[in-house]
Amino acid sequence: MSYIQRLKNIALGVAMLLFSVILFMVPDNGCLIIAAILSISLTVYGFGLLWYYFTMASHMVGGKAFLYQAVIVLDFSMFTTAMMSMAKLYVLIYMIGIHVFAGGIDILRALEEKRCAAPSWRLKLISGIISIVFAVILAAAETFFKRADILVYGYCGSLAYSAVVRIVSAFRRTAVVFYPETF
Repeated sequence: MSYIQRLKNIALGVAMLLFSVILFMVPDNGCLIIAAILSISLTVYGFGLLWYYFTMASHMVGGKAFLYQAVIVLDFSMFTTAMMSMAKLYVLIYMIGIHVFAGGIDILRALEEKRCAAPSWRLKLISGIISIVFAVILAAAETFFKRADILVYGYCGSLAYSAVVRIVSAFRRTAVVFYPETF
């Protein structure tokens, strides 16, 4: 990770931390704000992937995967935008689903890094497990207490946790992964 990438990760982590604190203070319309932020961030990420495809990945072997990923991310962005007009419960269920999916992806990445003998696979595995357990606890708390603000508070906690993990990973040394020789 370069010096500028580290600074970007630290700045993004601090911004996420500030956003979670602000959202924690004002949870009234938190569901709509969270859906809007998710939609905007997915749109920006999708157009970034499209830009990468048209500028560089179209000339690479397997570059179409970036195009497919960009289309899928932009579809999720439009779906999230459409969800903002629905009931709060559906939006919150969608957000819990996103956390479970992200946790599953983190677990799969950690297992792949373990096969490659990367030293930081444990942090990613723990992060994925915590994300899934946290989403299940939030879903159970919402069904038990019947209050949507619990999920907003939970999202704030999850966002703060993600921000702290991003900041900590910016300060870690980058390790180069070497595949063991098979011959």
